[in-house]
Amino acid sequence: MPRLMFAIFLTPAYAPFAIAFVIMVGIGLIEAIGLGLGHLDLDADVYAETDSGVLDWLGLGHELPILIWLTSLLGCFTLTGIAIQQGATALTGGPLHWGLASGGALVAGSLLNTLAANGLARIMPGFETSVISTDDFLRRRGTILEGTARRGSPARAKIVDQHGQAHFIMVEPHDDADVIPTGETALIVRRDGKLFYALPDANALLQSI
Repeated sequence: MPRLMFAIFLTPAYAPFAIAFVIMVGIGLIEAIGLGLGHLDLDADVYAETDSGVLDWLGLGHELPILIWLTSLLGCFTLTGIAIQQGATALTGGPLHWGLASGGALVAGSLLNTLAANGLARIMPGFETSVISTDDFLRRRGTILEGTARRGSPARAKIVDQHGQAHFIMVEPHDDADVIPTGETALIVRRDGKLFYALPDANALLQSI
């Protein structure tokens, strides 16, 4: 029986759902490797700084990492696609054309994923539904993770927000003479686009406060 079902899923009528399932498993493995290694930042954070009905409808209105959202969508697409083809086979004796079944599964899977994503956002620790702005990073301390931050040569730093979530940004010293090596902490004082500027804890200005 398992071999028969496997053979059925390799037919053209089920091909889109088989491909979606393989991609879903691949993303799941990447997530598992990232959790195991710990220091890898494999989840792309989603921030909705303005209200959007479309984002809410898709289940992206919450701070749910995009890879987890995509994994959920692929799973819902796969399940609804198989259900559609199995239902069509039971009613007509054969599955629908893969294009027709894929269109139906995309609509039904998106609707199902809205419920799944909203549920995941509520139960997963660390992914609150609060909105985080990059301006909230100002006046927070970050730790340099890789390289040495110099003027004109930013380094990657980690910041933990008020909800306990980790964020990764590129940092340069605020003062030309300052250097912030790996492992050092610094106070984020301003930003220019995606680049943040910081005063290292050893800076004389912070020492005088």
